[in-house]
Amino acid sequence: MSKTDSLPLSVTHEVRDTCICLHTQRAARALARRFDEALAPVNLSNGQFSLLVSLNRPVPPGLGAVAGLLAMDRTTLTANLKPLQRRGLVKVSVDKNDRRSRLLVLTVAGKNLLAKAVPIWRKTHGELDRHFPKSQLDAMRAGLLALC
Repeated sequence: MSKTDSLPLSVTHEVRDTCICLHTQRAARALARRFDEALAPVNLSNGQFSLLVSLNRPVPPGLGAVAGLLAMDRTTLTANLKPLQRRGLVKVSVDKNDRRSRLLVLTVAGKNLLAKAVPIWRKTHGELDRHFPKSQLDAMRAGLLALC
């Protein structure tokens, strides 16, 4: 096949029907829209909600730990933190044990907003969960975790 020849339509169908990456991306976008809409009344996106939840710990985590949990590089995490910092929901502080490291602190305002957002997340998640038998949900979560 020369460079000017096009691929057969069967290749398009093969990718459409079997590509895990494509199906995961489509599902992720649909889920993101659904949670963005649900969390809009508390002025959070689904990504911001996940980030705030990841900071809800007894000891403030480091930037690297949160980046790893959220499967983000540190630069992307830092950019995502900025609007939350401006809103006073998150504070970035210097680690006393290693002045080169930064700790991410969920502020009182962040905790209060998260307390308002969690019931919305639970309701939305419950609506989604009802579409699947528990065994399918468990298998789906295990499969997604295996990809990370």
